[in-house]
Amino acid sequence: MKRVCCVFICPPRSITTTATTTAAAAETRCRRSVRVKGAVRAKQLVNCWTERSCLRRRDGLRRSAAAERGMLRWTVHLEGGPRRVNHAAVAVGHKVYSFGGYCSGEDYETLRQIDVHVFNTVSLRWTKLPPVRTGGREHAREVPYMRYGHTAVLVDETVLIWGGRNDTEGACNVLYAFDVSQHRWFTPKISGTVPGARDGHSACVLGKAMYIFGGYEQLADCFSNEIHKLDTSSMCWSLVSARGTPARWRDFHSATIIGSKMFVFGGRADRFGPFHSNNEIYCNKIKIFDTETNCWLNTPSTQLLPEGRRSHSAFAYNGELYVFGGYNARLDRHFSDLWKFNPEAFSWKKVEPKGKGPCPRRRQCCCMLGDRIVLFGGTSPCPEQGMGDEFNLMDHSDLYILDFSPNLKTLCKLAVIQYSLEQSGLPHDIRWELTAMTTNSNISRPIFSSHG
Repeated sequence: MKRVCCVFICPPRSITTTATTTAAAAETRCRRSVRVKGAVRAKQLVNCWTERSCLRRRDGLRRSAAAERGMLRWTVHLEGGPRRVNHAAVAVGHKVYSFGGYCSGEDYETLRQIDVHVFNTVSLRWTKLPPVRTGGREHAREVPYMRYGHTAVLVDETVLIWGGRNDTEGACNVLYAFDVSQHRWFTPKISGTVPGARDGHSACVLGKAMYIFGGYEQLADCFSNEIHKLDTSSMCWSLVSARGTPARWRDFHSATIIGSKMFVFGGRADRFGPFHSNNEIYCNKIKIFDTETNCWLNTPSTQLLPEGRRSHSAFAYNGELYVFGGYNARLDRHFSDLWKFNPEAFSWKKVEPKGKGPCPRRRQCCCMLGDRIVLFGGTSPCPEQGMGDEFNLMDHSDLYILDFSPNLKTLCKLAVIQYSLEQSGLPHDIRWELTAMTTNSNISRPIFSSHG
């Protein structure tokens, strides 16, 4: 006997419970339901709209509980975006702006404008902004040169780019600003104690303040563990006089704001101090800086810890810290794992999202948009090489979306894709979304890297 199945597609703002439970609840309120006899056919899927009050996003605790029950899922994988390593990106509304980065085979000795790529999370398409027209040498200085190892943060509608380097000019400490609404570059007039030029530092924003930590200083030729603060209201730099035991000198770490505290994780350091002696260490303990007291906090030990790493991604969601990927040279290993740190319990937990996620990599970008993470780019060992071969790497042009609370509509679309179901009978907007989810971009050329 053939099975009888009911499948419902609900509005984007739907559920945080499991698909099975929500489908049952939605069925009692839906305008109509259709029994489909025989094999499930996508063209017979029915839009089932439920009361908005019952299907709105739950609060942060409910979302976290949904993730604990296995709702966390990789929902989108697309190729053909900008092929970039050590780039910097910010989320603005429903778009992701990516600035610069490195790609093997491109010219980094000739000074040229930094490139800007924009990813639209609705259409799932990449576009490249045209170069800015400069009216002379003075105006040309308003636009940053192509670089990698820099940082980007968003303050109101302005992106602030700081640090980074290229193969000709070396490291930079000029502050550049990008007006998102007008796609215009300018250099704000600044004052105070400007940090030394560097790359591999971190930058995060709390209110109107941008905090720079660590990195590798070019002039001093050493790792840094200083904290610099930029008051974006007055555009004044200051060196923070921090109390307590500071985090170790390091670069290519992560610093993430949760509440009023900055959580520093990972990075590359040297066993003997701030100067590089080829005795690298990779700390896997959290260091916390309290921005209200300007004090490094003593932190308790934890039993379960992720491996130490550099060039990973970190982000905050519902008051918890997440860490993805990275690289450890001592272990000769790239990572593709996802870890969650709870600041209240001071505990780590390894998270296993459903779906196909990124391969082991480092130097990728990661941006948070609501309940979703957009992760793209980075570099990995070539398939024929070992997982940790330092000088045979492949730069990526792919993009992944990690959804912390996929609604029933998203789950149904994933089922249509997974089982190659017929789509001709579906509403036009659903077919358009399915096409976007399965059509790669085409703005990058295939290339392999040989950098370290």
